[in-house]
Amino acid sequence: MSLGADSGRLPAAYLVPGSSSFTEFLAAHVPGLLPSRRSLPAGAALEAPHGTTILAVTFDGGVVMAGDRRATMGNIIANRDMEKVFATDEYSLVGIAGTAGLAIELVRLFQVELEHYEKIEGTLMSLEGKANRLASMIRGNLGMAMQGLSVVPMFAGYDLEERQGRIFSYDVTGGCYEEHDHHSVGSGSLFARGALKKLYRRGGDADAAVRVAVEALYDAADDDSATGGPDVGRRIWPTVGVVDAEGARFVPEDEVAPVVDAIIAERAEGGAR
Repeated sequence: MSLGADSGRLPAAYLVPGSSSFTEFLAAHVPGLLPSRRSLPAGAALEAPHGTTILAVTFDGGVVMAGDRRATMGNIIANRDMEKVFATDEYSLVGIAGTAGLAIELVRLFQVELEHYEKIEGTLMSLEGKANRLASMIRGNLGMAMQGLSVVPMFAGYDLEERQGRIFSYDVTGGCYEEHDHHSVGSGSLFARGALKKLYRRGGDADAAVRVAVEALYDAADDDSATGGPDVGRRIWPTVGVVDAEGARFVPEDEVAPVVDAIIAERAEGGAR
């Protein structure tokens, strides 16, 4: 990125007082780097991979977020092992649904946004502040959404002040809504939510929340062709992230696998169809 720096001197853009928002800095000085500033030629249609089902479940002291691994492009499976859940900072996670490439770019920009704020202000942004900052970034992408390239993430994190996990959902216009107990977005969300309503119990621990999340994704994949179920042959499991007072982390695949195996065994024994 060039901002017209002379040899050995900082560019003038770095010497102008401004806000602690990296996105606003780019918008003012290099707007072409923002995903929202790109557009399709008039009348053009673009086939791009789409991420599908993401869900989040709160537990006593934190929140679990999980996502399937399939990306689709029309009726084609574009990717079988795509990562859709990311740590955005030490105490938050974001899951992506919608146009995969734009969504991943938006997540990376959001990660830089939070890191930039922390360096400038010397403290972590509040959880609600992070949720609202992501909302403004989604709102800036409305032009792309109107062209069919929508990005609809889900955000979750541990609130250091309230000492609990919280979940936030969005619409394509940047509307931000707090969800309670559990939520799901993406093509399989209808089936995942139905499963979550029956499986979820308040007051459970992280292990129970992981089990509920994986089983709800299993149900979503059973009825939604765009959602990828656990791939036993290829050993591809859902991505599962946990965030609590100890921070954000991902459940290792060798710990997710036994959960999947137990669900499959129980359903086979029960004769589920």
